[in-house]
Amino acid sequence: MSKIEIGLKEKIHFIGIGGIGMSGLAQVMKTMGFKVQGSDLANSKNVERCKKIGIKVFKTHNKKNIKDSTIVVKSSAVRNNNPEIREAKEKKLNILKRAEMLAHVVSLKTNIVITGSHGKTTTTSLISKILSSAKLDPTIINGGVINSFNSNARLGKGEWAVLEADESDGSFLNFPVNYSVVTNLDREHLDFYKNFKNLKNSFIKFLNKTPPMGKSFICIDDYEIKQIISKIKNKNFLTYGFSKESDFQIFNPVYKKDYSIFDLKISVPGSKKKTVKKIKLNLIGAHNILNAAAGVALCLHIGININVIKKSLKKFTGIQRRLTKVFSVDGREFFDDYAHHPTEIRSILKSLKITSAGRKIISVFQPHRYSRLRLLKKDFASAFKDSNLVILCPVYPAGEKIDKKHNQIDFAKLISVKSKVQVVMVKNENDLKKFFVKNLLQDEIIVCMGAGSISKWIREMNL
Repeated sequence: MSKIEIGLKEKIHFIGIGGIGMSGLAQVMKTMGFKVQGSDLANSKNVERCKKIGIKVFKTHNKKNIKDSTIVVKSSAVRNNNPEIREAKEKKLNILKRAEMLAHVVSLKTNIVITGSHGKTTTTSLISKILSSAKLDPTIINGGVINSFNSNARLGKGEWAVLEADESDGSFLNFPVNYSVVTNLDREHLDFYKNFKNLKNSFIKFLNKTPPMGKSFICIDDYEIKQIISKIKNKNFLTYGFSKESDFQIFNPVYKKDYSIFDLKISVPGSKKKTVKKIKLNLIGAHNILNAAAGVALCLHIGININVIKKSLKKFTGIQRRLTKVFSVDGREFFDDYAHHPTEIRSILKSLKITSAGRKIISVFQPHRYSRLRLLKKDFASAFKDSNLVILCPVYPAGEKIDKKHNQIDFAKLISVKSKVQVVMVKNENDLKKFFVKNLLQDEIIVCMGAGSISKWIREMNL
């Protein structure tokens, strides 16, 4: 991490400020009194949140944008040939990754860092809600908009900071860690890590950073996490999960349409065994019970009263783009979800099937990045077994070059074979709307999944 001193006189330019993590950090730094501006090619709610608090945002990437800037912060999606990056290098400005800047900003806080391949945004949100309910006024930097705050970031006056750490480019190792949660470990971002072994080694390094006075909380249900436990040298961690081996064991789960209930058996070395009963969570699915258990375990460890924790989970109003209900028409419910990895898709569909009471589930899937699809094509193809119909959209490239070798028809056939489900292809949002108008009946659940433009499609659709 760069060792520069960051003063309030600096003018900080964020390239790719519309990203969820970039916009959150920019908002916090603006609130702290820094001079902040940014650029992004696309307008979005994240950009509008920045503008609302007085951050100037350029609509293009142009070297003129950074003429008065002293520090440049770049999104991981920004390429080295970006004109603003080239100009910053020419002017010999300090160029920092988002995680490097965030590490500077929170270096004086007691940090709770949440990472993992899946579930980190929800877990971060749950822990943030609990600390806020306990009147600890935390600083929050999250990867999703928390409905109760109507933001993914806020500057708190308290000593705590709750941070979602993105492992995609290895920058999560820059964070100063006091407490942490590792939710799981999956074959993701191998375009950066080159192989799964390198990714696992990064998580081992992360866990070994936990200081003696801190603690890590790791999900022992996850196969890959369980495999690396022996390589964690400091042993300064506690486990959670459905497994009987867990220090915080989930049991008696109850899955309802709009909420979940579970008990938590606590068997922490050196402490008296006890059980917390009937923890009600305002989210559905086993994956969300795991996320909540991580939050309960950590918050109990740092001394928050269990009644405060239970009330927080019961009142939690969710995160935008995490199975968010967008609208209903004639008994049909339309949901928006960020799921863009096979594991996430399986979890969402399994949760819906358990709680849907036999209703037909329609998946609308927009693959995100050709590189991810190439790497995980077979896993994606088998992820829709709990769906009654799949509507397949074109790949959202997210800045990648169009892969001419990709064949949407072949991919649709593969999904049909591997998931044993009917697949329909659409070319764009107009095609999708036409399909809905002509083919939907009543009482269906439609869940739109992907990290690209699919959210905008469904939110702007007038049926």
